[in-house]
Amino acid sequence: MKKLFIIRHAKSDWTDITLDDFHRPLSNRGIKNATFMGKLLATKNIKPDLIISSPATRAYTTAELIAKEIEHDKVITANQFVYDASVDTLQELITYISDDKEVVFLVGHNPSISSLAYLLGNLREDVPTCSIIEIDFHTDSWVNASRENSLLISYEYPKKHLKEKKS
Repeated sequence: MKKLFIIRHAKSDWTDITLDDFHRPLSNRGIKNATFMGKLLATKNIKPDLIISSPATRAYTTAELIAKEIEHDKVITANQFVYDASVDTLQELITYISDDKEVVFLVGHNPSISSLAYLLGNLREDVPTCSIIEIDFHTDSWVNASRENSLLISYEYPKKHLKEKKS
């Protein structure tokens, strides 16, 4: 069985209009949310074998903050194909994951993250920033990961937990 966590980067900071899209950092809220979501994963004792991230600043920083909270001590793999990727590119990238990796985090951008969540997990929502979608695949090979052998396990995002605290 393979497990994929599809993660959209946290909220970015738009205050410096001179920065290009690739170098935009996280906002204060983004940092807070990524840290919170990392702590949430830590409470579930989630330990990825591999974290793949877009090399864009906001995505890679999201990956780093989450990795810190779950005490992930391996290198985060920055993959240029995740930045500005189509859903087909992300799906193809997944097929190249080594089969010795059971649990994988993929940190990227919309619209491809929402499209991938729909394609693989049948999640019919636009995925907000810092969302984490957990999908199990009933296969031993990433090449065979598809909607036909998938099961959406969880869908978490920061505002969901803020609503629960207010209730």
